[in-house]
Amino acid sequence: MKIFIWISLVCIFFAFGIAGYLSKRVIYKPDYLLIDRFKRIEIREYKKILIATTVGGSSYKDATYSGFRTLANYIFGGNEKNIKIPMTAPVITTMPNNDNTHISFIMSQNYSLETLPIPESNQIMFKEVSLGKVAVIKFGMWATPKRIIKMKKKLENFLFENKINISSEYLVAQYNSPWVMPPFRKNEIIVSIN
Repeated sequence: MKIFIWISLVCIFFAFGIAGYLSKRVIYKPDYLLIDRFKRIEIREYKKILIATTVGGSSYKDATYSGFRTLANYIFGGNEKNIKIPMTAPVITTMPNNDNTHISFIMSQNYSLETLPIPESNQIMFKEVSLGKVAVIKFGMWATPKRIIKMKKKLENFLFENKINISSEYLVAQYNSPWVMPPFRKNEIIVSIN
């Protein structure tokens, strides 16, 4: 019995190790300047980013799944040139409880608005976004609506206590593919600040 338990534990740790390794694969993430750090909260400065956006279904979970599929289809060749566009991170969504959840992929720095191939789907829009100076709170596990709202409140409290004004809506950033195990997941709540 003890041998079975030890073998099971070794297999679990091995699986977690593989998941952790895969979660750190090198993919493009937009550069930023780190201005300050307060435990899980960071103040950053971003340059302009180019995003592909679509609007998902009614519930947050349905919206993120359907929106992700629409955008993934585009970058995996569902475009006029039938070319594959590199996957990037994070996937950005608007907050849960919005009527229309927007899901966005950051486009590779190798593209511009003029050079992106036209999508086969008419549900995808492209735009340049200037996040500028932002406040970010990091958190792990699954980005469920309950956890997102909890982390947003923590970030709001920090901003209120430090008399920092926001200048955009709050966004959810998820960095991992769906098969990465919860302990290795990386998520953030991001908001532009003055």
